[in-house]
Amino acid sequence: MSSLLHESQLEHEAAVVWLEDPNNFDYVRQALDKTGRRTGKPRYARDGRMVGYVELDKNAEANPDSGLFQRRTFFLLPHDRPNDPEGLYKEGAPGEAVDPRTIQPRKVGEKTPRSQGERKAEIVPAPSP
Repeated sequence: MSSLLHESQLEHEAAVVWLEDPNNFDYVRQALDKTGRRTGKPRYARDGRMVGYVELDKNAEANPDSGLFQRRTFFLLPHDRPNDPEGLYKEGAPGEAVDPRTIQPRKVGEKTPRSQGERKAEIVPAPSP
């Protein structure tokens, strides 16, 4: 699914469930996955690991063609910064990366300087006159 989510796709979210402490991560990836249930831990079929997911309210309807619900999942791949701090995303972040501290039900997560790996410039003393 697209990493660029819209709040209209999240209108039936009831709760965010974290499998790991989100404060441990500068960013997590978010995606919409198709699942057979509104609640409970969905199956995960990517590399890496799922670190959270959303549960849907009782009014969420399954897709009439597939019978599946769309639910947001939060995950990290093996080469993401939390797993490989000196790797590919030492600075910067993947397109679907958002700061986990900005994730709420029915709200798309946000990119922040922290999630994007922006390092604070070191303060260098001015040369003496």
